[in-house]
Amino acid sequence: MDDSSSTSSSAPASTVPSSLPSPEIQTLSLGDVTDEDRAKAAKIKTEANQAFASHNFVEAVRLYTQAIELNPLDATYWCNRAAARTKLEEYGFALLDASKAIEVDPKYAKAFYRYVIGCGCKQPKLSARISRATCYLQIVKPQLAVADFKRVVALEPRNTVVQSQLTATQKLVRRIEFEKAIEVEGEKDPVERCHEIIAEGGCEVEKAYAGPQLSTGDDGKYVMTEEFIKGMIEWFKAGKNLPRRYAWEVILGAYSHFVKEESLVDLELQEGVTCDVIGDVHGQFYDLLNLYSLTGTPTENHCLLMNGDLVDRGSWSVEVILTAFAYKWLYPTRMFINRGNHEAKDMNRTYGFEGEAKHKHGEQTYKLFAHVFTTLPLATLVSATKAPTKTSTTTILSPKGLKRYFVVHGGLFSKDGVTLDEVRKIPRIGRQPGQDGLMSDLLWTDPQTLPGRGPSKRGVGIAFGPDITKKWCSLNGITCIIRSHEVRQDGYAVEHDGLCTTVFSAPNYVDQVGNKGAFIRIDAEGEQKYFQFEATPHPPMKPMAYAQGGLASLMM
Repeated sequence: MDDSSSTSSSAPASTVPSSLPSPEIQTLSLGDVTDEDRAKAAKIKTEANQAFASHNFVEAVRLYTQAIELNPLDATYWCNRAAARTKLEEYGFALLDASKAIEVDPKYAKAFYRYVIGCGCKQPKLSARISRATCYLQIVKPQLAVADFKRVVALEPRNTVVQSQLTATQKLVRRIEFEKAIEVEGEKDPVERCHEIIAEGGCEVEKAYAGPQLSTGDDGKYVMTEEFIKGMIEWFKAGKNLPRRYAWEVILGAYSHFVKEESLVDLELQEGVTCDVIGDVHGQFYDLLNLYSLTGTPTENHCLLMNGDLVDRGSWSVEVILTAFAYKWLYPTRMFINRGNHEAKDMNRTYGFEGEAKHKHGEQTYKLFAHVFTTLPLATLVSATKAPTKTSTTTILSPKGLKRYFVVHGGLFSKDGVTLDEVRKIPRIGRQPGQDGLMSDLLWTDPQTLPGRGPSKRGVGIAFGPDITKKWCSLNGITCIIRSHEVRQDGYAVEHDGLCTTVFSAPNYVDQVGNKGAFIRIDAEGEQKYFQFEATPHPPMKPMAYAQGGLASLMM
């Protein structure tokens, strides 16, 4: 992090974000911060920088907060904490910190290049305005990012890196506006269009293709087999792409089952059957293969439930989603996939999947993916069928006296009283999550330690407390909510007095967080077991290699 010092003799009237136990700065001046406090803050900042360099971003945030409490008039501390929170994907809080740094020193855009602590190599530094612009890009508000990039360019007219980012972001804004205009005019359903192209002979398998072959059934139509999936995985590991026709067949095969499912899928675990709940994998294909070696693939007595965010960030998202879809096509009642907030157009545009899908299989394939993502269920109700042998006085059971789990990517709702039937009836096909309503809540919200509801640290959705969780679980007879959506250093975390569990399955997330991955196994009695695993080596390709608008260069 930045080791320069930036102070101001006065600061504009403002209130420090309520989530931060820092003093207000509007009435402070340099004379209100003692030399001793400044020295202590500088020492703590050095420790925070070391934590940041070690990818311990939670500790870095804690230490930067201490430095801010001692010396809130140093814009560097606010900016550095914003950068650490960006790494934790707490973009809403990072926006507040970056804005505070700008209030402390409106011209804080110094030394765009810095030496990384402990390695001596140069990489971009997130100045306050660049940090805020990056956060706007992360929460898919590029229009707001443009203003901050323009200000940095005005302050540093020779900064070609930021000028390039400004140009790329302006192009992104224009493209978004153009796509919205096209959508208003209407476009043929991508599934229908792909079927037309196939029928017209416009998507045949190339004669030179020498990879795994899809079999055909008695009706002449393609069918999925275990043999093909194994061959496809080896083909992917060799760095090769499937023919476009085969990619379409896999997507359409999975779609044929998703489109028949309700927004809330019911999964009953009969005696001898288990279900493994898998959290975010985010395009980390080689970690997914390791994960499947631990869970086992779907069988008659074993289900897999992937809880959203299969794509984006990792640069093998196409391989991940095609593998998961192939299993859905082959084992429709044993492979389940919930939608995550990254199975959405605006996120795919920003975080790499759109660019990757177009690069590997063309624009029509991406359009097909984008539509099929809207058919993914929003949640799955995993129900035991045998009476539990282990309960406590606080265990919440279904009306039948059995354990059951509400598995959803994000979390609970911004209002009380939502029932399972309401979730089941949410219209989803052809729709994007947006930033409010039941679908958005299911895909975006996070738990918090405080009671009640609070603002989202992401800048999208809300946060819900343990009392909200208990009330909702009691209303609907839910033993526990299993959700994903957030990194946990141990791969999982049991929260809200055992009523909410977070599971995350992308170890060493984006090659830098250092976390473990995990999955949860549930049996017919509703008992849960937790399994952890470490990251697996992968070929030398950085995360977000296909991200558009240059966001990857600012984040890595």
